[in-house]
Amino acid sequence: MQDEAYFLGIDVGTQGVRVVLIDVNGELLFEEGNVFQLNEQSRQEQSPAEWWQCCETLIKKMVMELSDKLNVSSIKSVGVTSTSGTVIPLDANHQPLHGAIMYSDKRSEEAGKSCIEAFKTNHNKGFGGFNSSSGLAKMVWFVQTYPEKAARLAKWIHAADFITGKLSGQWGITDYTNAFKSGYDVSALNWPNYISEKLGIKKGWLPQVLASGAVIGGIDVQLAETLGLSSSTLVTVGLTDGCASQIAAGAIKPGDWNTTIGTTLVLKGVTKSEIIDPLNRIYSHKHAMGTYWMPGGASNTGADWISTQFANTDLNALNKSAAQLIPMGKIVYPLLQKGERFPILAPQAYGFGGDDLNEEEKFAASMEGVAYLERYAYELAEHLSGENVDVVYTAGGASNSEVWLKIRSAVLNKKIVKMKYVSGGVGAAILSASKTYFENIIAAVAKLTIVEKEVTPDATLVKTYQESYQQFLQEFVERGFITKEEIYA
Repeated sequence: MQDEAYFLGIDVGTQGVRVVLIDVNGELLFEEGNVFQLNEQSRQEQSPAEWWQCCETLIKKMVMELSDKLNVSSIKSVGVTSTSGTVIPLDANHQPLHGAIMYSDKRSEEAGKSCIEAFKTNHNKGFGGFNSSSGLAKMVWFVQTYPEKAARLAKWIHAADFITGKLSGQWGITDYTNAFKSGYDVSALNWPNYISEKLGIKKGWLPQVLASGAVIGGIDVQLAETLGLSSSTLVTVGLTDGCASQIAAGAIKPGDWNTTIGTTLVLKGVTKSEIIDPLNRIYSHKHAMGTYWMPGGASNTGADWISTQFANTDLNALNKSAAQLIPMGKIVYPLLQKGERFPILAPQAYGFGGDDLNEEEKFAASMEGVAYLERYAYELAEHLSGENVDVVYTAGGASNSEVWLKIRSAVLNKKIVKMKYVSGGVGAAILSASKTYFENIIAAVAKLTIVEKEVTPDATLVKTYQESYQQFLQEFVERGFITKEEIYA
């Protein structure tokens, strides 16, 4: 009989902190969050102390609520996830010298340009897209803007690293995914020299980088007593929110990919080899097992057109109508802003189609248009990697639409799988279990994810959508978004 075991996950997001606890079968025993006010200031900087206070409050509440049925010594591990690109400067006593500089803070835009130039001139290998949302750009900006604070700087860490530091008492440790946008070379597994030699970020400031999920110690003994936890619970190195959601969604083996459709469409998968994209549409994280890669890309297209164009409409009624209308045979590309970054790199791109359709028809055709873009993204991934996309997992608000799942499965001509729990906190909990209780992350995902739904391609739709997809690509060619040579299948 298997021992009683639980795994704790903490998600520090832009708008709040969430704590989850799952059991050895992947069932959710506890999930609760604290929300803090989001404003222009908090989009730039936030208080790590406030994050930690939220964590303490939620963990204590969890222990209290589950006191009659939970042996805290059975909580085997804890993992943390947070936003990619958010960084914190610490002094020698592990205290923040400044608020957490958020990924959404655009003040580091010019510093990012300096980082890109230094990368291209001195390294030019791996990820070099250091825009204002990258950790490296924020480090350079801070040193330039606050030289008096930089003089007292001892270590740069990421948002997730702060929480793991508070839990374990072990500081200055990060993981592959968080270090990625701070300039760490995940292929060579080192901090490139140009970061210190050209950008003024001292090597001693940079954290030690471990594989995501690596154990860094137990919960600090005094803290464990304060929280009502056991010091035998192991603290593991965390990961970024996007990668945590990918784990929770189930896409963890080579050939597995996940599509999250929320405001935007985000693809993340697993390949045996690193994807090198000369246009930087796709970048590759290092897989937790070290031998595989986790490539991904984010589009400007997603489901934001629903909240913008159908805000005052009954969505259930629209979905029911769409189920009767598909396949539409009309091409609609529902990009709301100008410019696209993935899977096409086209700053001139714009949305089109649907002017001759009524509201119900445009809704259905727009769902199809997003599915066509998703298919093109997977064909790009297969083209660049030389590897097949075998199964598509899904998350995000769009995965709650039955008809949209049906459309996407038929357009992709692939099975789509939706898991029961797909939050970042669950992904962090699963990751923490991967090196503390299971053999590896693949074994942990197999045991700790629960399939809620599987959708297989409707044969009656596949052929029609194949023809419509070719029309979609032709529209892209004619409008100059892609060339004929960029049609990969």
